[in-house]
Amino acid sequence: MRAFDGKRSVGIFGLGILLIAITAIVSIMNGTKTISYGSVWDAFFYYDSDNLDHVIIRTSRIPRVIGALFIGAFLAVSGALMQGMTRNYLASPSIMGVTDGSVFVITLCMVFLPGLSSMSLIMYSLLGSAVGACLVFGLARLLPGGFSPITLAILGTIIGTFLGGVSAALSTYFQVSQNISFWFNARLYQMDPAVIKLSVPFAIVGLAIAMIVSRGVTALSLGDDMARGLGMNILWIKGLTMLSVVILTGISVAIAGKIAFVGLIVPHITRYLVGQDYKRIVPFAALIGGLFLAWCDLISRFLNHPFETPIGVVTALFGVPFFLYLVKTRGGGKVD
Repeated sequence: MRAFDGKRSVGIFGLGILLIAITAIVSIMNGTKTISYGSVWDAFFYYDSDNLDHVIIRTSRIPRVIGALFIGAFLAVSGALMQGMTRNYLASPSIMGVTDGSVFVITLCMVFLPGLSSMSLIMYSLLGSAVGACLVFGLARLLPGGFSPITLAILGTIIGTFLGGVSAALSTYFQVSQNISFWFNARLYQMDPAVIKLSVPFAIVGLAIAMIVSRGVTALSLGDDMARGLGMNILWIKGLTMLSVVILTGISVAIAGKIAFVGLIVPHITRYLVGQDYKRIVPFAALIGGLFLAWCDLISRFLNHPFETPIGVVTALFGVPFFLYLVKTRGGGKVD
């Protein structure tokens, strides 16, 4: 375990906050239309509704960077919790079918319950996350060796592909493909600021639960027997952990749709930097996850400038090689 003292922790966290501020400014200034720093300053403190740059900053660029930071943080924390709880280095919301469950239920809503309010959309997205998680982990419990990293990843991929296929078929048959495409192919530039605002209370609850169970997840990451030996209530910890994952993943999908690989990559980077204690992993994963997705969003604006590249393409450019690297170097082993 990597030594990690309190002063170093505060220093790195402070650096992370500074990087977030810099990232936010760079993100607000750059896009299809480049905006000067002076215009950004004026848009914050001397807003003019007749100034097109100010309108773009207030209605598009600011919600976009806030959404990217939020979603990256939520998915990174979710992935870290899943990897610690299952001791599975391949666990993440996108691989374990949690995000596909959200998209599936949102598709059902678009078909059978059109015109839902933003709050209803968030609630159904949370329900979908729970459905996806229950399907994958329920099937894993029924199979011999179902909780091994490779088997669980395969199950998650199968369930996710099935739910995605059914969602696509329903959206095509009922002619709502245009409406549902946002959740299949996340577009950060189309985020609704109202949904971001409504997601904040859920995010606070999800992150608070993550911090509450962090000590228990640290014990679980050492094995169930070790956790029992430390006096942990394993079922209670796992239940709260999955509740946090469902909340954080559900609101991420509700805000911007399905985004893969953030929850896979960032927890590994975080453990390398701060060690195995989830009291540190949870906040640092949130910090690094937000930065990671915000910079992926920036890259997406310039890969095919002036056109936008889907954010999922950018995260996959990092995620697929990282996934293959983990399978090659770690085989079927558990999280150390």
